[in-house]
Amino acid sequence: MSARPGARRRGRRAPSLRVAALGGGHGLAATLQALRHVTSDVTAVVTVADDGGSSGRLRAEMDVLPPGDLRMAISALCESSEWGQTWRDVLQHRFHTDGELDGHAVGNLLLVATWQLLGDTVAGLDLIGQLLGANGRVLPMATTPLAIEADVRQRDQPDAPPLLIRGQSRVAVTSGTVERIRLQPEDAESCPEAVAAIEQADWVILGPGSWFTSVMPHLLLPGIREALHRTSGRLALTLNLAQQPGETAGYSAADHLRSLHDYAPDLRVDVVVADPSAIEDLDDLLRCARMLGARVLLRQVGVGDGTPRHDPLRLAAAYRDAFEGILGDVGESTR
Repeated sequence: MSARPGARRRGRRAPSLRVAALGGGHGLAATLQALRHVTSDVTAVVTVADDGGSSGRLRAEMDVLPPGDLRMAISALCESSEWGQTWRDVLQHRFHTDGELDGHAVGNLLLVATWQLLGDTVAGLDLIGQLLGANGRVLPMATTPLAIEADVRQRDQPDAPPLLIRGQSRVAVTSGTVERIRLQPEDAESCPEAVAAIEQADWVILGPGSWFTSVMPHLLLPGIREALHRTSGRLALTLNLAQQPGETAGYSAADHLRSLHDYAPDLRVDVVVADPSAIEDLDDLLRCARMLGARVLLRQVGVGDGTPRHDPLRLAAAYRDAFEGILGDVGESTR
């Protein structure tokens, strides 16, 4: 490998806009891959409610934060050198065996090892970020693992009382309609560094991602929610490219905005980034955006092959337009 830890990286742009990106999983990774083309000052604030797969096993066995979404965020920010790309692949590698290591990601184990050795979750994340030459910082939204609870109404029994579903992995694949979600514990401590990153950001980006298990939890944790209201930075909401089976089946683009307003009625949004192909009713979306005080930025941000995946370069161009105020289309802001 041609690079080494601590090597000076040439060609990086000077620090510019401070951006905090909130979410988890593949949605947050897509945002981070786009932002690295726009600014060199990025902080990812990651949900910590995962209880499935490798993360869930490590969380249950060692009482640690679920590392999977944190690992994905660091991997998305790794430098573009041979060194960074190789270490990204190492972190993302999963074991396939007949033994206890089956399904574990190397990066999950490596993160937990640093947490145990350093006794500090943020210090461990920073150390792995330095190893990969990450173009940004990754932080957990809370200092302790969280659990998600949801009231879910069964679609084939609309008059029956909603069921209580516990656990991120179960809520994400529910076959019913999610009516309400909660975090346990409700008063968990937010990561102080994450709160500071939001308060000091020029822009905060929420979404895309699993709506009720990766995006909305940030509005439920008191410290993060209060930071979103206190920050002087502007807020951009990135909409998903498709409904998520189970979690948001039947949800329109406008329904996502109504849901956000329901959970955080006083939160002001500046820009809603949406792909025209994912909008069922533009007038409805515009009405809901105005309710949030936002303008709608219509841009093709999908990969173009028919799959609901964001293209990093197209999404980067959309964020650049939003940051520079080049909207030029629909929806007047009240800000």
